[in-house]
Amino acid sequence: MPANASQSETHLSTWALDREIVLSRVINAPRELVFSAWADPRHLPQWFGPAGFRVETKSMDIRVGGEWRFDMIAPDGKRYSDRMQFRRIERPHLIEIDHGADKDNDPGIFRTTITFDEQSDGKTVITLRQLHPTKAQRDARIGFGAVEFGYQTLEKLAQRSPNAVTLLNEYEQIWYALSASGGPDDSRFGVTG
Repeated sequence: MPANASQSETHLSTWALDREIVLSRVINAPRELVFSAWADPRHLPQWFGPAGFRVETKSMDIRVGGEWRFDMIAPDGKRYSDRMQFRRIERPHLIEIDHGADKDNDPGIFRTTITFDEQSDGKTVITLRQLHPTKAQRDARIGFGAVEFGYQTLEKLAQRSPNAVTLLNEYEQIWYALSASGGPDDSRFGVTG
């Protein structure tokens, strides 16, 4: 059981509608790119968090069993220490995480399943399904602004995606040119030349 797991693990193993929050958004970018925005440590901290917030990463290991420890810093300077643990990664259609405070045995940890569905026009439907340990904790998160902040976060992702498409196309062109000439071995990006 991960270090951030607790008794809430039991509550998170059975889905209940009265403990969930669901957010969905269409992103004008291909599914693989939107998935990469979540799964690539170069991209995730650049857009994650509500409007006006910034992220400072303490450590990041995006793989099944890995975790991302970070502070979200509000516009007023208040810090929120967070930890995400990656439970499942099924490229390019699903990521499942446990998200809570950056402390062991956080009783408020919640599970999020993120799905990435392709539309026929090349856009991506991203859906986040959060499951909270109790209805009271879910209600408290909604009261705190989880839905509004969640949609702000998805908006930041949507605003970043068109730029990321351009960057990805440029990267692919550079990589193709390098690999055609014997290219470098750059395993950091999951490819070898």
